[in-house]
Amino acid sequence: MKRKQFFIGIDVSKPYFDASLLVVIEHQKQEIQSQRFENTRNGLKSFEKWLKSHKVTFDNQSLVVIENTGIYHRLLWMFCSEKGLPLHIGNAAHIKWSFGIARGKSDIIDSKRLCFYAAKEADQLKPSPILNQDILKLKDLMSCRSKLLEQGNSIKHHLKELKTSNDKSTQTLIENAHKQALSGLKASIEKIEEQIKYIVESDEKLLNNYRLLITVPGIGHLTAIYIICCTNNFIAKITGKQLACYAGVVPFEHSSGISIKGRNRVHKMANKELKSMLHLCSLAAIQRYDEFKNYYDRKKQEGKHGLSILNAIKNKIILRAAAVINNQKPYQENKEYESQLFRKNYLQKS
Repeated sequence: MKRKQFFIGIDVSKPYFDASLLVVIEHQKQEIQSQRFENTRNGLKSFEKWLKSHKVTFDNQSLVVIENTGIYHRLLWMFCSEKGLPLHIGNAAHIKWSFGIARGKSDIIDSKRLCFYAAKEADQLKPSPILNQDILKLKDLMSCRSKLLEQGNSIKHHLKELKTSNDKSTQTLIENAHKQALSGLKASIEKIEEQIKYIVESDEKLLNNYRLLITVPGIGHLTAIYIICCTNNFIAKITGKQLACYAGVVPFEHSSGISIKGRNRVHKMANKELKSMLHLCSLAAIQRYDEFKNYYDRKKQEGKHGLSILNAIKNKIILRAAAVINNQKPYQENKEYESQLFRKNYLQKS
């Protein structure tokens, strides 16, 4: 029986998605087939019929590749999870750079490029984990909480600015007008936090990893939840080094020949929100834990820049976070082991 492989590239947008199918029979590529479907549940039914009409197998002989679009690819992710169809959700920038110099652009062309990318990189691409509804809810709730906080802070900042120019009676009038809105935002945030707590406590795996993460010095409730969301509850067995790179706290060499001799620096491609949370964690750690305070003071005396020291502390925290999950043991101070791990993952690059 001839060996067949099926590579499906899908370009996803809000109203529809374009799918291209490349069938490889005994290492011979067949003509690509493309079609557009609505990005709805009915559209997915049509997509399934289309795949079956081309005799696509829903197993390891097939691979679907899409770019991470935030929320627009969720229905496809759910479909692939339910049908057992291997799906790789790739970083859009990484996929784009892999094309090299690309001329012309359309949804159909992009789906075909994703199709060729899937066939070319099949051995390196790992299927994304099955969609976890609880993780998805946590992500949405955390995002909603951030937006409500941002709105509340914006109102408070606006009132503070007005206070410098308004007379007392006008300022009181304006503050009273916003009082109910701020109270409503506060109540909404509290309800969201209650729901987050309920979801975590209802899932044994989530609760276990959450309890492990908060044993790490510097990591609090919200940071632990956010790390769980970012890593899909560590289902892919992510390493400390990978997580540190994702958070943008690992310095990389910046030199070339004799003309470029720049200092080692962190890369701008990172999860900015996680990095911001880790920054607050590092500041809290310096205040609350002698280990980090002594480390900060020592490096400061050596002439290191304050932000550089804080970045090293972020790296320490994130390495410990990955370690407690991968070892499934609460954090326990082991200075000798941590010193070796830190030198291996951070100091060699800084």
